[in-house]
Amino acid sequence: MIKNLTAEQEALLPVYRDKWLDIGLSTEPLNFEKAKAAVCVAYESVGLPKPTKFYTAKSPIDAIRLIKNLNPTMGTNKIMSDMAYGCHDANWLGFYQYFRDVVGIKACEKLDGLIDLAHHCGWLNMYHDTVVFQDRPKHIKFDDQNRLHCEYGPAILYRDGYSVYAWHGVTIPSEWITNKGELTAKIALTWVNTEQRKAACEIIGWATVLRELNAHTIDSDEDPMIGTLLEVDIPDIGNEKFLRVLCGTGREFAIPVPPNMKTALEANAWTYGLEGNLLRDLEVRT
Repeated sequence: MIKNLTAEQEALLPVYRDKWLDIGLSTEPLNFEKAKAAVCVAYESVGLPKPTKFYTAKSPIDAIRLIKNLNPTMGTNKIMSDMAYGCHDANWLGFYQYFRDVVGIKACEKLDGLIDLAHHCGWLNMYHDTVVFQDRPKHIKFDDQNRLHCEYGPAILYRDGYSVYAWHGVTIPSEWITNKGELTAKIALTWVNTEQRKAACEIIGWATVLRELNAHTIDSDEDPMIGTLLEVDIPDIGNEKFLRVLCGTGREFAIPVPPNMKTALEANAWTYGLEGNLLRDLEVRT
């Protein structure tokens, strides 16, 4: 029984982590021949005969259509539940490859086929004698906290045009990005899903949304660049505080701030990670 890793083995943990992050986020096209060879190894490793029919799809939705054509009795939910995740199984396949290669645990060799497969394709469906491979996304975009996000297009785009739109990790209707002018404060504030509602308000801009609400002024600083601290009741979300402030370009912004803020100066200082008095002193010295 292995109870501890050696220093050399521990040193390789971040190497495998980074390697499998790259695999999981790969946007390389499907390598059909290598994926085909790898999936045959996976079948053999569990005592199944090799599949004889192989198909390719450009995206999950394309795979669903293809499989329904092959077997009209298959429903969408069943097809989706049957999907293996290929490169997106990186989170656990990397773990087993590390213990296979670095620690030398032979039992992990049962996963050789799936480990190799993750290098070459996206999601896939494996049936008795049939495999349907999917291409990986053409692009995947994130925000600075590694959440799915794109302000000007799809966060995930497949090669056939199938896409997923996301705002800081929350999936949203595509038209909120493609037709921003049609997204109004009324639509945002009455949206049923609260996470999407917040996303819609951020897309429109809180300054615009606050003009539609009966915002209560808590404190207003004489300096418009320090701003005005507001409190507002957002349907199904509750009381939130915002700092409405004028930036150097003359544009007005509204920034969500913590509920314990009592003055506009304190809220403005919080956005810089400073104490209120220190921010005022800095302004005076400047």
